[in-house]
Amino acid sequence: MKLKLGSSDLLRVGAGAAVMLVLALLALNHQSQRSPARQIEFKARRLDLVERMRYSLAAASEAEKSAVLAMSEPDSQKFAEESRTASAEVERLGKSLDGLLNANAGRREKQLLASFFGCFTNLQRIDRDLQALAVKNTNVRAFALAFGPAAQAAQAADSALSHFLAKHATLPQKVLLLAASAQTAILRFETRLAPHIAEHSDPKMDEMEALMAKDDIQIRAGLDGLAAQTGLRADSDLATARASYARFSELRTQIIALSRENTNVRSLALSLNQKRKTMLLCQDALYVLQQEIAGEPAPVTPSNPRKLRAEPH
Repeated sequence: MKLKLGSSDLLRVGAGAAVMLVLALLALNHQSQRSPARQIEFKARRLDLVERMRYSLAAASEAEKSAVLAMSEPDSQKFAEESRTASAEVERLGKSLDGLLNANAGRREKQLLASFFGCFTNLQRIDRDLQALAVKNTNVRAFALAFGPAAQAAQAADSALSHFLAKHATLPQKVLLLAASAQTAILRFETRLAPHIAEHSDPKMDEMEALMAKDDIQIRAGLDGLAAQTGLRADSDLATARASYARFSELRTQIIALSRENTNVRSLALSLNQKRKTMLLCQDALYVLQQEIAGEPAPVTPSNPRKLRAEPH
């Protein structure tokens, strides 16, 4: 008995065959994607990206420390740029890894990468603040002034007063005491600058500046007292001492202003505390992600068959 198929029957048969063909193709594609070779390659690519992220993160950290410790503004800016470049590489690699995980990875890996990016965003914020401070180098510049022009001015005033005292040894004791008092205070004042530059506490800097103000009063009282003495107003050594101290006072104002900004001290403190802690958290997040990927079960291959359960003896 022959069966006659109508047009509607033929359409249903054709549609069913098409569906079966599509399902077969999808199955083959999925099997190809999940083949042992593909799984091994996928795992290797993810591990490589994570390892490169860890390396670039460490490179960014080292460059940042060099920027903080650099003794010149050009060097500090150069290292800061290196740190920014390495940090940008971490972000680029992270986006590549995120693309891989979105295509074919477990939820746990995506969560771990998201956790890293949360930490890394905080790290980038700290880096921006830190580098903005480091490249100003106000403490380094203050030290350069203190041990350069300011020290020269103080030494010139000290030498002039020493020569004055030797030349006028027969003057009344009270006049000689004015010169000696000014000379002692100048030398003491000079030694207060370096601790002020290195100090990070504003209240302690206030205390140091109060002592400097007392030194200044003593110096000016001595120099002005000498200038008020008959016959000493035109003395060349006294004129040199007064001019040198005036120069020292101008430089002292610049030094204290730079010291108050404290950019090197603040950037170093930020680097050793907040930055260091956040960096460790980011590295830990990458390590956990790396271990998660590395711990995936090895794919089953002809050379790695499933072991049959051993028969009890």
